[in-house]
Amino acid sequence: MQKNEQQKRKHDFSVEDRRLLKATGVIDVEGFDETKIYAMLEETAFTIGGKDLKVISFSAETGDLRIEGEIDSVTYSPALSRKAGIFARIFR
Repeated sequence: MQKNEQQKRKHDFSVEDRRLLKATGVIDVEGFDETKIYAMLEETAFTIGGKDLKVISFSAETGDLRIEGEIDSVTYSPALSRKAGIFARIFR
């Protein structure tokens, strides 16, 4: 994939029965545990909250992410610099 195509990667997600989340346009999964998953998009980040969450699959090449568990929320936030790291996101 060329750099221009990566920069204009579209984001979309769907949730099926609050048990399966499918997302596209994901650049990276910054961190996760059973209650939160932190994912990065081109210009923003999002957090999936819930219980018994598991990353089923993620491809940085295609931008596809699949999450399973009891999904309670999806929250978007401004993307922090990659240098800031996961702890800056957790403790802000």
